[in-house]
Amino acid sequence: MEDFTNNPVQNTGQPSGPQPRPAGQNLGIAALITAIVTFVLAVIPCVGIIAIIPAIIAIVLAAVGLSQASRSGAPRGVIIAALVIGVVAFMISVSQIFVAGKIGDKFDKEFGGKIENVINDVQENVLDGLEDANVNIKVESGGDKIEISTGNNNDSRVKELEELEKADSLKNDSLRTKK
Repeated sequence: MEDFTNNPVQNTGQPSGPQPRPAGQNLGIAALITAIVTFVLAVIPCVGIIAIIPAIIAIVLAAVGLSQASRSGAPRGVIIAALVIGVVAFMISVSQIFVAGKIGDKFDKEFGGKIENVINDVQENVLDGLEDANVNIKVESGGDKIEISTGNNNDSRVKELEELEKADSLKNDSLRTKK
C-alpha cells in the first residue's frame, strides 16, 4: 500500500487549475450585485425613483444568464435570486412614482396657489425694480472721457449713446492693410 501522508500533491482524478464557471453564472453574479444595490436604492424615500434604470439592467442580466444556464443545464439559484430581487426593487421604485404623485396632490390641496402667488409677487417686485433702474456708462480712451447716464425716462441720453456708437464704428471698423 502506498503512503500519501508525506506527499502533499494527491491525484484526485480532476484537472488542476482554475475551473471555468458554468454558463450564465458570471451574468448571474453581476445581476445579483446590481439587484442588491438597486434594492438598497429603491427603499430610500425620494431616491428610489432613480433605481428604475438599474433594476431594469439587473432584470435583463438575470434573464440572459438564466437563458444561458438553462441551455447548458448549469445551476440557476443565484440567477433566480437576482431576478426576484431585481423585480421587487423595480416594483418598489415604480410605486414611489405613485406615492410622489399622491404627495404632490395633497400638497396642492393643502397650500393651493399660495406658493405660486409668492413667486408672482417676487417676480413683479424684481421687474418693478428693473424698470426704475439707472444706468451709468463711463468710457475712457486715450485722453477722452465720455459719461452717459440713463434712467427709464431719459431717451435723449440713449439717442446720444447710439450716435456716438455709430460715429466710432464708422471711423474704427476698417482694417488697415500694409502694402
